[in-house]
Amino acid sequence: MALGADELETMRDALVRARAAGTRLLEYDGRRVEYKTDAEMAAAIHDIEARIRRASAAPPKAVRFGTSKGF
Repeated sequence: MALGADELETMRDALVRARAAGTRLLEYDGRRVEYKTDAEMAAAIHDIEARIRRASAAPPKAVRFGTSKGF
């Protein structure tokens, strides 16, 4: 199931707030996630930001194929 950019931004904001507060336990939509280290939280934030960029990117307008006979 693909998440929309808005939902991903909400998740990222909650994770950033928890990290800034020094909390490693995060509850979102009835789910609890506990991060062992700050590095795990940083990696999760980085992953969500990458997903936001992919979800926000415009699809390509054209696809160009190149073919040859192999000679």
